Amino acid sequence: MTNSIVHILIALIMPPLLLGVIGKTKAAFAGRVGAPFFQPYYDIFRLLNKGTVFSTTTSWVFRAGPIVALATTVVASLLIPFGAHSSPISFDGDMILYAYLFALGRFFTMAAALDTGSSFEGMGSAREATYSCLAEPTLFFALITLSRLSGSFSLSRMLVNINFSVWQHTSAALLLLVGGMFIVLLAENCRIPFDDPNTHLELTMIHEVMVLDHSGPALALIQYGAALKLFVMGAFFVHLALPYSTGNPLVDWVLFMISMLELAVGIGIVESVMARLRLIRIPQLLVAATILAAFSTLLVIR
Repeated sequence: MTNSIVHILIALIMPPLLLGVIGKTKAAFAGRVGAPFFQPYYDIFRLLNKGTVFSTTTSWVFRAGPIVALATTVVASLLIPFGAHSSPISFDGDMILYAYLFALGRFFTMAAALDTGSSFEGMGSAREATYSCLAEPTLFFALITLSRLSGSFSLSRMLVNINFSVWQHTSAALLLLVGGMFIVLLAENCRIPFDDPNTHLELTMIHEVMVLDHSGPALALIQYGAALKLFVMGAFFVHLALPYSTGNPLVDWVLFMISMLELAVGIGIVESVMARLRLIRIPQLLVAATILAAFSTLLVIR
């Protein structure tokens, strides 16, 4: 019970901090001081205190989009184990629910964008649908690989069982999987080189273009949901790349939080040393991620 409470508290409190660390890292590379680490928290609370403007052309779909997207991500956060601790919700086959919770949230986000009647937001929705279709196979190949290694169809057992011993015996497969999943992590969270969450250029926007008509508390839900999605998918990646278990619950929680901050620094470094890819290059990179994950699966089922 204690571990479940700590899990929920970390999932609720820590996600915006990752965005602050990424921003600070990018500022350091640019020779700037940058915004405070807690700036994302300030932005969310500021938006919660503002009013919301709804277009007369929108329906309940537009209002439901941010709520459903956040709700699905919250449920997904309860399925993913943090560190060496099991997740609060765990059952055989929950890996399928995990994947399609994100798909449901994405569907409502795109539907809310289309509900505005804007061709601009329709363009962003089309891009989001295209890239998500190319990213999903990588995730499912990863789930198949982990299921084969653990002998389980539950995310908790699949991820907690990844340790240094497993790495010693299947290092090639896991290295391929780590590479593929890092690409998907950046793509699904609209980070450079796939998208720039800070840009408002018409020809390059993907996720941001879908939420341009949201304001006030609705936009706050979207921003918090995006941070939580990054945190949840980051926790999945950290299990693969930095497995550990000390046997001490408190130490394991601290190590998990440090690992998540290290991941945020890594994302900030990637965004600092790389430029955004041309749109026609993005599918090629996502297909490459699928190939890496597919080879990983072949290596463990041979």
